Amino acid sequence: MPKIKTRKIAVKRFKITSTGKVVHRVQGARHLRSRKSKRQQRRQDRQVALEPAMTKHVKAYIHT
Repeated sequence: MPKIKTRKIAVKRFKITSTGKVVHRVQGARHLRSRKSKRQQRRQDRQVALEPAMTKHVKAYIHT
């Protein structure tokens, strides 16, 4: 059976933590920040965990 190729876009967008969680960056955090509140900007600066329903799909794309 041939090897399954890794989906490179998934590797760039998601990261698997040491405990097995999948984290990603929050949407809307890259530009037009001056019109957003400081609270929203702080919230968007950190990475958040992906929903458990989607982690199975992302891990299959990354193949770790």
